[in-house]
Amino acid sequence: MRNLVWLFTATFVFAQAPDLTVGGDYPKQFERWLTQQAEKHWDQRERTVAALSSAAQIKARQEYVRRTARELIGGLPEGKTPLNARVTGVAPLLGDGYRVENVIFESLPGFQVTANLYLPTRGPKPYPAVLGVAGHSMNGKASSTYQTAFIGFAQRGIAVLAYDPPGQGERLEFLDPVSGKSRAGIGVPEHQMAGLQCLLTGTSIARYEIHDGIRAFDYLLTRPEIDPKRIAVAGNSGGGTQAAYLAVLEPRLAGVVSSCYMTRWRELWSGPGPQDAEQVWPEFISRGLDFGDFALAAAPRPFLMTTAIRDYFPIDGARTTFKQTQRLFDLLAGGEKMGYFEFDDTHGWSKPRRQAANRWLEKWLLGKDSDGAEGEILTQEESKLYATSTGQVSTSGGTETVQSLNRKLASELKTAREKRAEPVTVARIKQVIGYQEPPPGPPPAVSRGTVARDGYQVEKLELTVEGGVTIPALLYFQTLAEPPARAWVYASGAGKAGDADIAELVRAGHVVLAVEPRGSGEGYRASGVGGYSGAYQLAARTWLLGRNLLEMQAADLVLANRYLRSRIGDRRIGLLAKGTLGPAASFAAALDPGFGQLVVERGVLSYGAIVNAAVHENQTSAVVPGILKQFDLPDVLRTLAPRRVTLVSPVTPNQLSPGLMDSVGEVATGPARASVVFRGEAWTLRRTVPEMF
Repeated sequence: MRNLVWLFTATFVFAQAPDLTVGGDYPKQFERWLTQQAEKHWDQRERTVAALSSAAQIKARQEYVRRTARELIGGLPEGKTPLNARVTGVAPLLGDGYRVENVIFESLPGFQVTANLYLPTRGPKPYPAVLGVAGHSMNGKASSTYQTAFIGFAQRGIAVLAYDPPGQGERLEFLDPVSGKSRAGIGVPEHQMAGLQCLLTGTSIARYEIHDGIRAFDYLLTRPEIDPKRIAVAGNSGGGTQAAYLAVLEPRLAGVVSSCYMTRWRELWSGPGPQDAEQVWPEFISRGLDFGDFALAAAPRPFLMTTAIRDYFPIDGARTTFKQTQRLFDLLAGGEKMGYFEFDDTHGWSKPRRQAANRWLEKWLLGKDSDGAEGEILTQEESKLYATSTGQVSTSGGTETVQSLNRKLASELKTAREKRAEPVTVARIKQVIGYQEPPPGPPPAVSRGTVARDGYQVEKLELTVEGGVTIPALLYFQTLAEPPARAWVYASGAGKAGDADIAELVRAGHVVLAVEPRGSGEGYRASGVGGYSGAYQLAARTWLLGRNLLEMQAADLVLANRYLRSRIGDRRIGLLAKGTLGPAASFAAALDPGFGQLVVERGVLSYGAIVNAAVHENQTSAVVPGILKQFDLPDVLRTLAPRRVTLVSPVTPNQLSPGLMDSVGEVATGPARASVVFRGEAWTLRRTVPEMF
């Protein structure tokens, strides 16, 4: 309840100060700059691909794509553990020409994959087979659309191993045992929840999806009914994504069908924007990769793109990618193996695209041409396709999830860091977060006027940061004619205006520069496109470019400090940050010794806490991919010694206060040298942190 009161109060006060809006279109300006950076990489890739003119050059490119893809997802699990596969039942038939076995296998120890094996009952053995990868349906492999596709393949004499991705079907990873529902939301939300945690360890949820596919291939090899030389992969949407990834990292595949996924980043970037966590690999664009490289890596194995003209994966990008890639297939004497089909409808594995897949798979797996016509197909009730006894792995003996495996990895990384015992220096921090050092001196600034408040003045400002992008700021003061008692740079995830703490500081004779770093505050509250949050899509764009919002926000706070010093002289300046900007402020203080004191209210204590949280929220802007390989937030705070650091009412990664004592104790009593205080409801800032005054 106290949290709700605090949030309501902050929102109400903010609403009472509309006159403190500086007024620029800061989000669009920042996004335009990010797009300009992306265009440089896209243009370079276009030149690189256009210059490929021989089989040797293409093979070198293929090797680069495979090597880089493996690196960007954090590598694949080493070695192959026992599959422990078992058939748990046989589904009743609703049609002829096939039968269905319900199967469970382990892609990693305890990490159970639920599957249905569709086996033809006519035609010569051994059968060719398809890995049937599901898109973001709530019931995964049991979706009626996917069942229809898989049954259609089986009736043509092609076996199908259809399996659930993590977070869907029988593999919900955030299952609430009381409600029986996902605490995150099935499909995309579950992938986002675990995916952001994976980024912190330098991996990707795509790593686990790809490994599942590789082990699904291994399972098919154990079945005498299957021809090991004729195993392909086919999927739609999220399944089309997995099919494209497996084209790169599973060399044993005999063919690929990727439906409603393949496009080009140039069109996707500012259209629907970045999509699911498994579809956003840090550095993907800055390392010169694009969708076409998934197909290129498979060449000259058959690769079919099936597309929808009105898809949210832009059709113009798909058409361009096909033309570019077909040329490269031609150079490998396999131009006919790069296929393309489009139909004028919306996203989904609709009948026209399923029939195109039928034709393609029959041609390359069965060696015959057909029209691919799909007759009437009856699908099975979802529960009849359960491979588990309860309908969920988590309540039927499964012990691991993407989240639990990532927690173990984070623990291993922490142990490795402790063994290395490498000091965390400012130079190392800069290297790890990719810090772009601002030019020396204060940033250029433009005043947008001054307004009078109750007993003090507020000057509206625009500060120019990297790339000529501007950010809004407010300078609060009683007078600038005399040196202030103290000065503060203020940054809050809730924005730069309306916080009663600012008024309290100013009335005590302090000067406060409230700033909104890139990606925060004024104008950044709008939702994103396609159901994704604006915060996530913005952060995802920086990751794709090999950057991160935290580093940019820290640089903006450093520039704010320089600007404030240019206005008030060489005075003692502290940094007060709240909420989601807490981590960025911690880094800014480490990067700039000109911050004499750091106060962070309602911030998270560590990245380790985010990884270990059952659920998390509003942490996207703080994510630095791979940071836990090097250090954690408490290590950053250690570099501030002997400066004073105060953590006020720190929160868990889901914004709650209880259950923090272990983590708080580690920060408060360890070498981080931070003091931790808790702020009571309606407490003033002076009562909470008297040393600020």
